[in-house]
Amino acid sequence: MMVIIAEMNVLAVGMKDRADEFNGLPIRLLDIAHGADAIRSFKTDPIDSVISHWHLADMPDGEFLKKLKAVRPDMPTVAIVEASNPQQEIEARMLGVSAVIAEDCGDEYFRQVITSVLGLPNERAIETLYAVKEF
Repeated sequence: MMVIIAEMNVLAVGMKDRADEFNGLPIRLLDIAHGADAIRSFKTDPIDSVISHWHLADMPDGEFLKKLKAVRPDMPTVAIVEASNPQQEIEARMLGVSAVIAEDCGDEYFRQVITSVLGLPNERAIETLYAVKEF
């Protein structure tokens, strides 16, 4: 018997400073800097989930996430908000995102939330399952 893990396509918008934290996860990461480019990527790539900063240079005040949730309300989505900005967190939660993470959170907590939202097994299980095994 062969076990194969299917990769999901995760769109990360404005996440350049956290790109390393996705290493080792069984996902295909589409790392995009700007909201406008992220919107275009939906036309060319199948996207299963989105992780985005709330405030993007070209789409401030959650504009990208607001547009996304308006057309895809059930898509698993994580909003990264400023650490000392409760207004951003309130607005993100009101949109119905799957999770909200403060941008200054620790690496372990970040990965824990991401794997939970994406429905991935815990870290040890990922290490075991990610390799193809034959029985």
